[in-house]
Amino acid sequence: MKALVSENAVQTSERTFLIGAQFKSRSDWDVQDSLAELGQLAQTAGADVVGTGTQKIEKPTAKTFIGPGKAQEFAVRCHEESIDTVIFDDELSPGQSRSLEQVFELKILDRTQLILDIFGQRARTREGKLQVELAQLQHLLPRLTRFWTHLSRQKGGIGMRGGEGETQLEADRRKVQERIDKLIRELDAVRRHRATQREGRKRHQWPLASIVGYTNAGKSTLLNTLTGACALAEDKLFATLDPTTRRLRLPTNQNVLLSDTVGFIRKLPHRLVEAFKATLEEVVEADLLVHVVDVSHPKADEQIDAVNTVLAEIHASEKPILMVFNKIDCLGADASVQRFREQYPKAVFVSAKTGLGIPELMGELSTELRPIRDLLDLAIPHAQSAVIARLHAVAQILESDFDQPKAARFKALIPPHFRHEFNAFTAKPPAAKKGVRKTVPAAS
Repeated sequence: MKALVSENAVQTSERTFLIGAQFKSRSDWDVQDSLAELGQLAQTAGADVVGTGTQKIEKPTAKTFIGPGKAQEFAVRCHEESIDTVIFDDELSPGQSRSLEQVFELKILDRTQLILDIFGQRARTREGKLQVELAQLQHLLPRLTRFWTHLSRQKGGIGMRGGEGETQLEADRRKVQERIDKLIRELDAVRRHRATQREGRKRHQWPLASIVGYTNAGKSTLLNTLTGACALAEDKLFATLDPTTRRLRLPTNQNVLLSDTVGFIRKLPHRLVEAFKATLEEVVEADLLVHVVDVSHPKADEQIDAVNTVLAEIHASEKPILMVFNKIDCLGADASVQRFREQYPKAVFVSAKTGLGIPELMGELSTELRPIRDLLDLAIPHAQSAVIARLHAVAQILESDFDQPKAARFKALIPPHFRHEFNAFTAKPPAAKKGVRKTVPAAS
């Protein structure tokens, strides 16, 4: 696919014109908001948005999507303003793309192609590049005819069985399909590798929390603030594409793994969800989903719905979810914060940029991810300093008393797989302590 801007090209942005369709099911505000988001996507890809246009239609027309008259009107305007690329806010069929290119005599893209272009620019890991290439080829396969004007068959002759042979188009389709099949096999290998990594994590008994949310909600900034990671965090849509996982130590002295994933967006093409299943498996396998919402965005409710739609599509909607409303520093005492507090009483309100609300978030993560632990009453001799240090490293200390003459006394919550290290120092059988949470439904 031809990128909007090549890294080796002269530093000039393509002049783009955005087109949206207003159906009966959409309000004018929805269309304008969607076009504004499309403009942000275009800018992320390196384009210069010159103008926008909308058309009220009952349903898309089979040939030009917005109707021949409106298409011709926009074509004249684009040539007057020296437009290089026209981007439609909805996905176009292969036939519509060909017809519109004939009318506009310009490059025609739709939202799906634009998102794929951004993904292609931002993929850095081998896994990310494989997933992007797979999605691009799956999108390209039914559109191959647009790249050929002469499709005569290969010549037959002596030693050439089967008649005249296949057309150039058929040969290209076969090659593309072979490449798709190879990419699918390679991504299957990636999934098996990730499964092996997850088994290794399970041996450590560390729970996994995945950060999900709408693109540009502040997921990478939150990961950096919590774990000290150096994940790319920019005020752009899809600034982060490749997943990042880091260890986080909670106030309960518990290690958890925190994973940042690709952001979601409205009108996310199904083929992208399919191609990125290797990455999104981290979401499916998570013990807890941390749903980050940009509370300052005027369409925060719609963004929440868009994320929930994708979670349902990858069969992760039944996972325990902790709602985290980010960017409260951009609102102050805004009424929308109170509305979300009432709607989501267990939610946490933070500013990942300033650190406001982070202690409350850490406490809530400790509660949601608290595993089954044994309550032990221990007496550890003062000379056994290494054992005391180990206890502080792996357990949550509830009470401690170092004033005893022979041994320090502790009441501690200890994960079952570490209990054998302290059995020799058990002072008395474990006692049930009122108010201590023994199990957590949120942890799988």
